[in-house]
Amino acid sequence: MRYLKTSEAAQLLNVSPNTLRAWERRFGFPKPQRSPGKHRLFTHGEVAALRDALQEGLSISSAVSRAREGLVADTNSLLGALVSYESERADAAIEAALALRSVERSVDEVLLPTLDEIARRYTIDSAAWAFAAHWGADWLRRANRLAPPPVRPVSIVIGDASRDELDPDAPYIRAVELFLVRAGVKVLSLSARGVAGIGDAVAVHRPNLVVVAGGYLDDDTVARWAYAIRLAVGVLPAAVYRRGDQRLRMRTTGTNVLPPGAGDAQRRLLDLVEAERVERPVPVAPAPRIDDVHGKVQAAVL
Repeated sequence: MRYLKTSEAAQLLNVSPNTLRAWERRFGFPKPQRSPGKHRLFTHGEVAALRDALQEGLSISSAVSRAREGLVADTNSLLGALVSYESERADAAIEAALALRSVERSVDEVLLPTLDEIARRYTIDSAAWAFAAHWGADWLRRANRLAPPPVRPVSIVIGDASRDELDPDAPYIRAVELFLVRAGVKVLSLSARGVAGIGDAVAVHRPNLVVVAGGYLDDDTVARWAYAIRLAVGVLPAAVYRRGDQRLRMRTTGTNVLPPGAGDAQRRLLDLVEAERVERPVPVAPAPRIDDVHGKVQAAVL
């Protein structure tokens, strides 16, 4: 994936950087990402698509619409491939999306919305969903394996409370894992069913934060898992992700409730761990933050 600075993107479009920023504010396109230094970075494919539309003599509003149509076509291509049970065609569709977007935006704007649409149209009990969910899980895991090694001094443990890969929450959980790894975070993802030996696992990883993700497992099961982690490493900041209807009830407990989108959830988690590091720059022996630890764990998942 090739990225362009604001000046480079403006030069490719033959406009000033101020004009490019005005288009971004007015149309939301082209849509930049932020570098670690908070600088705008535009994907070359998106800028090139807008340039090609402008060279046809279209107005800026029409050119933006034309470029966006190309982006929508990627979603339609992936949808058509998956409901036709064609994995190679689906691979080609997501590769085409990656030519115009970053991995994160390809997942957030193409892969996940496509899976949501298949679940909506055909239900999660259908063969179409079984094929699409399996393909999505496989692609996300492959992308995770290809991600660079972690570079941040941050570790997050994710307790997967989804049913299996056919659970509609599962692609979102895999996506958050991928986004965190690509951001340089060390991620340990474990089923929240697995309590025996959990202390050994977290003692090695020394997590900065624990996330409970998915709404399939009941609260008692998740509470036992979270309590086992607390016994091993002490009380840690906790967050919950896609816990279904219970999310609204959790807002009063002090637990961090992550937004449902994978990209938004990743950004919120990075903010949380950074805030925790600032508050506790020197490692100290873990100390309980409340009197009733088990009550806290129960509250965190209710």
